[in-house]
Amino acid sequence: MKNPFGVIHDLEEAIAEYTGAPYAVVVNSCTMALLLSLLWHKQRQYRWYIEIPKHTYVSVPMSIKHAGFGVKFRDEAWRGYYQLKPYPIFDSARYFSADMYEKFNGGMACVSFHATKILADTQGGAVLLSDPLAVEWLKRMRFDGRTEGVAPAEDTFTEIGYHCYMSPDVAARLLHKISFLPKINAPLPNDAYPDLSTLEIFK
Repeated sequence: MKNPFGVIHDLEEAIAEYTGAPYAVVVNSCTMALLLSLLWHKQRQYRWYIEIPKHTYVSVPMSIKHAGFGVKFRDEAWRGYYQLKPYPIFDSARYFSADMYEKFNGGMACVSFHATKILADTQGGAVLLSDPLAVEWLKRMRFDGRTEGVAPAEDTFTEIGYHCYMSPDVAARLLHKISFLPKINAPLPNDAYPDLSTLEIFK
């Protein structure tokens, strides 16, 4: 029987080729892409705080808190993407275009395939990156800490993973859509984000 998850790998190759990234790892949302990217960097160099613009989508500071960091906010009139400082992680939920990866200097760019985004479906996100070690780690983390292609009874579990893989049906639709997506796409305009620095849950 053909592996139903083969389309996941096909989509990842197509996204990498389109964006110019060495690698792409797809997950079920940009929020999870950000969380996993934060956890990858946390285990290498812990920072007390992650700094982001105060006007952005609310799940971004929530992901920072879930990853075990404090949140600091800055005034920034961003367009398309911004950095989660000091890590080389970028929230690019509102920007997806051909050869975009060159803007991120080898870091982790997290993109969204939500229904309102440039490459859109019912859900989905991805991490664009250049580190092959991070690729393997992200693939395990998205799949309950499992090794792809290995039955649970035969696998060796060394870390607590997450259940956030992209479903094959979504991947198949996105693979079709990216095949005729324009090469140049302007960043989407920002939503009317509230000032998140005023919310008690982030203080």
